[in-house]
Amino acid sequence: MGEYEYLYQPPQFSVLSEAQIQKLVAATLECLERTGLHVLNAEARDLLAAAGARVDGVRVRFPPSLVQDAIAATPRAFRLWGRPGTQASDLALQVGYPGPEEEARSRVYFGPGPTCPYFVDPESGQRRRTRRGDPGLTALVCDALDNIDYVMSLGLVDDVTPHLAPVYELAEMVANTSKPVLPWAYSTENVADIYQIALAVAGSHEALRQKPFLALFTTFHSPLTQTNEDLANAFWALDHDIPVVMIGGATAGSSGPVTGAGALVVGLAGALGGLAILQLKAPGAPVCLGNVPEAMDLRTCIPAYGSPEMSLYSAAVSDVMRHLDLPFMGTAGASEAKTLDLQAAIESTFQVLMSGLSGATLVHDVGFLDCANIGSLQSLVMNDEIIAMARRVLRGIDISDETLMLDLIDRVGPGGEFVSSDETARLCRTEIWHPKLLDRQSWFLWEEGGQQTMNDRIQTRLLKILARHKPQPLPEGVQDRINDILEAAESRHVASVIGQLAQ
Repeated sequence: MGEYEYLYQPPQFSVLSEAQIQKLVAATLECLERTGLHVLNAEARDLLAAAGARVDGVRVRFPPSLVQDAIAATPRAFRLWGRPGTQASDLALQVGYPGPEEEARSRVYFGPGPTCPYFVDPESGQRRRTRRGDPGLTALVCDALDNIDYVMSLGLVDDVTPHLAPVYELAEMVANTSKPVLPWAYSTENVADIYQIALAVAGSHEALRQKPFLALFTTFHSPLTQTNEDLANAFWALDHDIPVVMIGGATAGSSGPVTGAGALVVGLAGALGGLAILQLKAPGAPVCLGNVPEAMDLRTCIPAYGSPEMSLYSAAVSDVMRHLDLPFMGTAGASEAKTLDLQAAIESTFQVLMSGLSGATLVHDVGFLDCANIGSLQSLVMNDEIIAMARRVLRGIDISDETLMLDLIDRVGPGGEFVSSDETARLCRTEIWHPKLLDRQSWFLWEEGGQQTMNDRIQTRLLKILARHKPQPLPEGVQDRINDILEAAESRHVASVIGQLAQ
């Protein structure tokens, strides 16, 4: 057998050429310098003014060097770990592009999103308001699914003290999964409570700093606005060594220009301006930027969450962030469909494959229906299969002396068969992907098995997970400490309300 060079090239996809990326970055820097952002947080404005930005009321214009310094200060990658004390505790998501020796596009991690006001009841299949217990169910299902890598709440709980909803959501998530979690917050009080829950789980600030199992999810608004609350929340997190994921994005035709290029400039300006602020607050802080750049539906003026433009624009931002060596959060596994139907399958598959091929580091909103209004566990289960398929594509084809198998081909010869070979038995399970939900039976076996549709199989798997999967429990006493944190937050909120009424 001759000598063959080992050749491995994962499938790659780029929307933008290098020249287009450079032009887009230059346009974004010009936008930040000429137009600037509304920065509604006073501390952020003071930091920017001290760093040489032009501050006029709440309007801040950024010199290019300030943004470039922030990009240089941001780590290329950081890690989110599994929950301490579990089997996943030593498994980490590598958020970002750690170096040229590692293929950036092979590190794509998928998870749900937050904020859905409605939820598909896992038993009845009916749409209802999201309620307490749903984030825990989401975390449990994510914990059981091999291709969901981190957890968000999927829904906005409706039956607790509204101001404290994010804290309740995190409390449920950490009790039902060993995977990393991404909570969000309405206020710095929320972030402080989230931090106390994280300390209860990790055991100490130093343990949490060394192996963070959560990052704070926060946003910026388009067009070109950084809110007081979002920046205050991010500042609190960074002061306590919690990584931050900051996401936003313009809708082409409404909160951004109707052209893809113009909408990308608005979204990137919000993201890079936010990064400059966060790096002034905490130089070298672990930050992942995200974009959900959509197109406006021409008939309804609502963002088209399942449109091809969203995947196209998101892949373009992924190109830019990889060029800048910055971690990036994209979007996939979401649909405009109101139920889990063929539309949901088409849009989710398209998005997952596009996100995987574009090399987004974190990908969120898996399980969204109805333009981020409905959270669906059934969609999570379906997307787990879609992601598994996409990951087989992303793995590519290994061309090496072993896989070329010239000795085996010579031994079998013309007219032979390879089924009974030792090589087939040894490698078939790693070389050939096998589905958990997709049907490959003959018609007759399918008919004998009850003629189940894909939706039937999804529901069967979901109910089996809910009935049988047991996440690793929290250490003894931790749930009691979390309950104490929730009770203290409720008491503080009541006291605040009474104080306001007394004024």
